[in-house]
Amino acid sequence: MIPLSHYLLVSAVLFCIGTTGVFLRRNLITMLLSVEIMLNAVNLSFVAFGRQMGTVDGQIIVFFVITVAAAEAAVGLAIIIGLYRHRESLNPDAFALLKW
Repeated sequence: MIPLSHYLLVSAVLFCIGTTGVFLRRNLITMLLSVEIMLNAVNLSFVAFGRQMGTVDGQIIVFFVITVAAAEAAVGLAIIIGLYRHRESLNPDAFALLKW
């Protein structure tokens, strides 16, 4: 049986990778993917704590987080497509003012 600390360590590493991707990347799609990695790190923590406690509460919460993440990805990609059609760039610096 794998201890809880190993799951939490992997979750922390994934969250750090996602945070680094959001802060260092200069592409909107890469930033969106980094946010998804961060959400998956949180999901791993929920499942690990639920397994440790012997309940399925963590898995139920993960189900709702995945649902919200799917909606966030759909809306985020729609916004990114709209911005790309307007400015023809995916660099976040090009959208600093957001004046149409």
